[in-house]
Amino acid sequence: MDLAAPLRSYDPQDPLAPLAIRSRAATQTTDPLALGALAKVYLIWLGGGSCEGCSVAATGATHPRLEQLLAGAIPGLPRVELVHCLLSTESGSEWTANLLMAERGELDAPYILTWEGSVLDESTAGDGSWSGLGQDPLTGRQIPTSEWLDRLAPGAAAVIAVGTCAAWGGIPAAAGNPTGSCGITDHLGEGYRSAVGVPVVKIPGCAPLGDNYTETVAALLLHLNGLAPLPELDDLGRPAWLFSETVHSSCARLSYYERGVFAAELDGNACLVELGCWGPIVQCNITERGVINGAGGCMSMGGICIGCTMPGFPDRFSPLFERPEFPASAGSQKASGGFLRRLRSARRHRTPPPAGLAAARPPSTRFYRSERVSSGVR
Repeated sequence: MDLAAPLRSYDPQDPLAPLAIRSRAATQTTDPLALGALAKVYLIWLGGGSCEGCSVAATGATHPRLEQLLAGAIPGLPRVELVHCLLSTESGSEWTANLLMAERGELDAPYILTWEGSVLDESTAGDGSWSGLGQDPLTGRQIPTSEWLDRLAPGAAAVIAVGTCAAWGGIPAAAGNPTGSCGITDHLGEGYRSAVGVPVVKIPGCAPLGDNYTETVAALLLHLNGLAPLPELDDLGRPAWLFSETVHSSCARLSYYERGVFAAELDGNACLVELGCWGPIVQCNITERGVINGAGGCMSMGGICIGCTMPGFPDRFSPLFERPEFPASAGSQKASGGFLRRLRSARRHRTPPPAGLAAARPPSTRFYRSERVSSGVR
């Protein structure tokens, strides 16, 4: 049986036909300001053991917005054609037809594969499967999601592991799980490279910041379009510019840690390290970037950092809300913090400068402005 035959029977004007067929038949306009060789790139989003929280996070991204990527509204970036279980208009065999075309190399543009959730070990599933997606058009067999990963990863321009479950295994891979869950690199192997030589790109978080995902996609699109080098990744495969700093470095409570002021309960103004916060060693930019449009985030809203972006989460960071043990401990900081508090107190009560020096200081901006306003000058 010719597997391509059913695909040719679809009406490209049918909004429920496979996106790959509708997109190819759509009238393309030439943008005189377009940069690069690519007009579009397919983004195929698949999931394994997950809660779909990474999908929710991506739809809330604001810098750039997912809508901007889909509309091709960002200069230098090709338009993104999204194949997503929840966001696509087609479903069933029409939806999986996109995957079959990608596997056979029948798409009219490169594709990026985004994987959400852990990879489940189907060899332990008995007669069923842990997670299935679609049916084989020849046999009617349910296709496990991990099989789609094996079939699509070799031809992908890039593979993105979005979320901690996809990056490291996450909660589904916690001790005692029966599924044999793991991260993408554990499944594909450390030596995996995409069709254009890109290793697995990991954007951890439970859930990750939507902006971290869309910004990384934009950076990869610039690279695929020949307008930028491959984005720099750190030793763990994460975008280096997003995960080089710790939660601690931009935390609103950092000054309390430096002064050795630690909270005994969640409310109040003090550092939360002794209540289980792992911020001093966890690499994540949530305190700097916020969750949506620069706002929100665990520590910004009064919570602790539970280490959700790091390898080994949740086991290595459990039990939650117990004082963590790491080199920059609260005990040592209390001693140095006491010295800092005394030093700052002394500076506040130091001898004032001579009267002549104080008088020579220029007037403040507020005084200068009020003086000009009162005289009618604006």
